[in-house]
Amino acid sequence: MEPDILKHLYDIRDASWAIGRFVEGKTFEDYEKDELLQSGVERKFEVIGEALNRIKKNYPIVLESIREYRNIISFRNILIHGYDAINTQIVWGIIEDDLGKIIEDVDTLISENDQTNRSS
Repeated sequence: MEPDILKHLYDIRDASWAIGRFVEGKTFEDYEKDELLQSGVERKFEVIGEALNRIKKNYPIVLESIREYRNIISFRNILIHGYDAINTQIVWGIIEDDLGKIIEDVDTLISENDQTNRSS
């Protein structure tokens, strides 16, 4: 795998893990009341979406292994360009429903790359 793809995958994984740490032990009500928490989560989703967008531009075939990548990129665009339309329930739903899938898919790609490099 190209080094820049791998860097983007690690960025996605790191940002995803950070979101997980940020919301650990939190409820939706906690999230809704905490502007700092919301800002941190949204920033990490921006990083994830931008990294996916960069992979899409240069190595779109890689994205076939990442579920919901189109929706995540679209979500990133909403966060950046439609900041006034952000719905905390939607963000929380993405955390609950999609964050684990992102981590799983990216971890699989990174592991496959590691195995390929060990075999070479």
